[in-house]
Amino acid sequence: MSQPIKFGTDGWRGVIADDYTFENVRRVAHAIANYVHQFEDPSKGILVAYDTRFGSRRFAEISAEAIARSGIRVQLAREITPTPALSYMVKKLGTAGGVMITSSHNPWDWNGVKFKAAYGGSASPAIISKIEALIDAAPIERPGGTVTEADFKTDYIAAVKAFVDLKLIARAHQKFAVDVMYGAGRGIISSIFTELGVPHIEIHGNIDPLFGGINPEPIAPHLNDLQQAVVANHCDAGLATDGDADRIAAVSEDGALVDAHKCFAVLLEWLLKRKQWPGAITRAFNTTKMLDRIAHAYGRELIEHGVGFKYVAELVLAGKQVLIGGEESGGIGIPSFLPERDGTLNALLLANVMAEEGKTMGQLVEDLQQKYGPHYYGRRDLRLTEQIKQSALARAAAKPSTIGPFKVLRTENLDGFKFFLDARSHAAPNVAPGHIRSTAPPAEAWLLIRGSGTEPLLRVYCEAAAPETVTAILDAALDFVHQHATTTVG
Repeated sequence: MSQPIKFGTDGWRGVIADDYTFENVRRVAHAIANYVHQFEDPSKGILVAYDTRFGSRRFAEISAEAIARSGIRVQLAREITPTPALSYMVKKLGTAGGVMITSSHNPWDWNGVKFKAAYGGSASPAIISKIEALIDAAPIERPGGTVTEADFKTDYIAAVKAFVDLKLIARAHQKFAVDVMYGAGRGIISSIFTELGVPHIEIHGNIDPLFGGINPEPIAPHLNDLQQAVVANHCDAGLATDGDADRIAAVSEDGALVDAHKCFAVLLEWLLKRKQWPGAITRAFNTTKMLDRIAHAYGRELIEHGVGFKYVAELVLAGKQVLIGGEESGGIGIPSFLPERDGTLNALLLANVMAEEGKTMGQLVEDLQQKYGPHYYGRRDLRLTEQIKQSALARAAAKPSTIGPFKVLRTENLDGFKFFLDARSHAAPNVAPGHIRSTAPPAEAWLLIRGSGTEPLLRVYCEAAAPETVTAILDAALDFVHQHATTTVG
């Protein structure tokens, strides 16, 4: 009997040689081919690309061959390619879609399949449901399919360079450390900086299927090397992209981590203040509410949606004009460029913001903390037995009145279970990093408990007005779900 295949937040992922096998990759490829024949125009062809993970090139070849057997012309990436580059070329070439072999930020022994729709972005929930329904359908076999190699990077890099003010970055004479986390973004930002004469260093640019013992996810503790490199090399900022280069994080000049929430906030403030482009702001359920305050300050609509960039793409497809949208994991996209998250583009835009404002990364974050109130964030990932995980989710669904010592003020359940908490007794003064006192009210404390859509994890997320409060709330959350947790990671 075939193993069940279930698509998560962004495609299907599995453990290599366990459920992620040649046979199952073929099943997914056949389902995608069937979907294209039923709901798209197969004559437009399909693009297939891959990242730096173990076996990714071979899995991509197998996918391309399986799709071609259905009579579809397939273009296969000539080399390791970032996910946003595949998405860009799907839209530019007008193909029926794209297949990306990647497991993004997951541990080294994982791999996956992402499907990028014809519009050049994450497949909508409706598209994913149709592909899932075809997993065990009989493969279509027709003549006329071919597999040819193609370059997906050159045009994409040219488009990124045209979107960013590179001359301004060059004139600013700021120095950067770039961490590509052994991923598909290797060499891209570095080559652009070299061309501009921007001083920089790149770390983790070699191919290592074990990812140097880290997960290629731009969060603590996986950015320790970047934090050290920024300080040791006297950089103005560090910029990080994940395994398939669609996510972003940063490091300030003092080595402090600037998480994806602050990166999103820095970009949003700049877009509204400097660019003044039209459109609503969208954010996932697990992102910072500082974005709400920025949107309100500029009179912009803010739309909250489920976890996953597919919801941003869905809004854009429905005709909503969106300025910028993003998620907690560092996936941020500007639909005027592409309805897709893009770590490389956003890293360069952060450098653009620094150059235009004449400030370091740390100074930009301090400005936000002062203007919009102190906001701090934390997340913990729990590997639990399925029984303990489901028990915790059931108790969260029952709407407890307290989480540890914190009174629950209200709850929301858009995607997981979010508790707004009375944390006033734990609150610190309205002081942002660098001891800058804020005149804005501090962040509203909240805790989110949610099962991962990509890994067998229970995740707990928290935002509050002080790091100590975040820690206290997360500790209380661990007690809530704890019982027999086997391992805590992240």
